[in-house]
Amino acid sequence: MNKLKQLWRANRGLIVFICLMFVFRSAVADWNDVPTGSMQPTIEIGDRILVNKMAYDLRLPFSTVSMLKRADPKRGDIVIFASEAAGSRLVKRVIGVPGDVVAMQQNVLSINGQQLAYEAEDMAKARVDAAAEHAVLLTEQLEGIRHAVKLAPASGGLASFAPVRVPEGHYLVLGDNRDNSADSRVIGFVPRHEIVGRAGKVLFSLDYDNYYLPRSERFLAAL
Repeated sequence: MNKLKQLWRANRGLIVFICLMFVFRSAVADWNDVPTGSMQPTIEIGDRILVNKMAYDLRLPFSTVSMLKRADPKRGDIVIFASEAAGSRLVKRVIGVPGDVVAMQQNVLSINGQQLAYEAEDMAKARVDAAAEHAVLLTEQLEGIRHAVKLAPASGGLASFAPVRVPEGHYLVLGDNRDNSADSRVIGFVPRHEIVGRAGKVLFSLDYDNYYLPRSERFLAAL
């Protein structure tokens, strides 16, 4: 007991700091590693994204209990959620909110009967990885938010789905890399309680294909 007291007296500043840091990361903000390309070209493999955990709820630290609901996810938000269906934490974009009727035909989305607008990206400026250099990049307009989507040269079985209505308390999410993303087309609708925060910025990024060197141009880049 005396040793514990001595340890506390000698290190209480550090101990308090560490405890506060864990509370902060649990309930206020955290960073999330992105190990896959399902959100390319918006989020690159190796990005560490800043997660605002107070964007939608004020939660009890170290739990999923919401003490205060602050807002609901909106179309276009990039959300982080602890998916029970996938058994892991995922990062996707909200496409449909409760009550929406969403459909996709050959990677063209329609929401509540309105087809979204698409424009070709400037390929000279777009960042496309060498393994997918023939990918098609388009700009999708969703609720006034313009963002890039990446399509494979030949779309597979995920390119189309019939109209579905998003249930109450759930969200339909998709990856921006439309032909290479295990999203609501695979795991189903995302329950509201699984969503832990919103991403809006890249903290820093490491290039896994280049000896993990930092990508300085992506530090603090907006998503």
